[in-house]
Amino acid sequence: MTIEKRDVLVIGGGAAGMAAATELKKLGRDVALVERDHVLGGILNQCIHNGFGLHHFKEELTGPEYAERFADLASEQHIPIHLGMTVTEIDPCKEGTDREGRHRVYGFTASQGMVCFDVKAVVLAMGCRERNRGNIGTPGTRPSGVYTAGLAQRLVNVEGYIPGKEVVIVGSGDIGLIMARRMSWVGAKVKAVVEIQPYPAGLTRNIVQCLNDFSIPLYLNHVVSEIRGKNRVEAVEITPRDGSKPFVIDCDTVLLSVGLVPDTEIAKTGGVALNPETGGPLVDYRHETSVPGIFACGNVLHVHDLVDYVTEESIRCAASVNAFIGEEPAGMQIDIHAGANLKYVVPGRMMLKEKNHLYMRSLIVSNRSEVQLTSGDRVIFSKKLRHVQPSEMIGIDIPEDILGDIDDGDRVEIHLQEMPHE
Repeated sequence: MTIEKRDVLVIGGGAAGMAAATELKKLGRDVALVERDHVLGGILNQCIHNGFGLHHFKEELTGPEYAERFADLASEQHIPIHLGMTVTEIDPCKEGTDREGRHRVYGFTASQGMVCFDVKAVVLAMGCRERNRGNIGTPGTRPSGVYTAGLAQRLVNVEGYIPGKEVVIVGSGDIGLIMARRMSWVGAKVKAVVEIQPYPAGLTRNIVQCLNDFSIPLYLNHVVSEIRGKNRVEAVEITPRDGSKPFVIDCDTVLLSVGLVPDTEIAKTGGVALNPETGGPLVDYRHETSVPGIFACGNVLHVHDLVDYVTEESIRCAASVNAFIGEEPAGMQIDIHAGANLKYVVPGRMMLKEKNHLYMRSLIVSNRSEVQLTSGDRVIFSKKLRHVQPSEMIGIDIPEDILGDIDDGDRVEIHLQEMPHE
């Protein structure tokens, strides 16, 4: 077995992993990058539409172009990259051992066999995976023609196959919306997008550009109650949630865009605690997990809307890893909890003497709302927001000068309040 001794191992060669690795290299750390695919880029490689990079690069790029920017940088920096490697286990350093705080990560490739990485820190950047039909329990037979939207995207954009000719899309997540447009472009007929919630799950711009521009109907507050067909999908039954009569749409293909789940199997092998709301690791403000020296960023932590936000978060994570290796004290942190109208807040802890950047998900749709940070009964910070909806992540900065007078024992929460119209 080959043993590599380095400062940091980054697991995952998508947007998060590449951003974290290249930033750590800039900071002078000896970092290696592991990716299970045969190329860097992750899901970006099959996202051939534009709209990436507007925040980070200040220009509009396709997914492969965005990935190429970081892949080229990693190559220029001579970062050791292990492609086609599957990480099988993280063996964290435990108290009482003689490892001097070093973790061991085991990976396997067909060409190298087993490799053991002996490192001071690990960055989890494995991204997320799609929920499938089994996760949502859609009744009916099991014919061919049922795909996740991401798989269909890969078939069309990378493999050159068209999954079907008459399509119904279940769920209005962004990949599903983008595939509605893509399937229309390749000559298929997209008959409907069916969303169980009373509001869309994807970005507003994708509703406009991918559905409205192609006159594709969106059925909100409806559910696909049955998939019909013996050998191949023949139709779907759609039931309104208001109690109205079900109706049937003939089709030969069903694409599922019903949410993403952080890919945490490797994190679990290292004993990393998970957040029940996000499904990803629990982290403090430095993006450190419950296991000292193991950090997380990107979609494995919580599912982001934009790859630019993934990059932004991963660069901050890299700075924290660098500080950890340099044995800089973490500073005093306090727990923060998601309050009214919020599904979650990440990170789950705040620094008392620094500016804090928080991400959160709304549980409501509102054109007039206010974020409020409370300590006990006191509102210590507030910010008005023009529009919020569950499909669009909220990111806010909390100034460093407002956390000094928090009372001991007070529960610190962040809330989203609907404001009355003027």
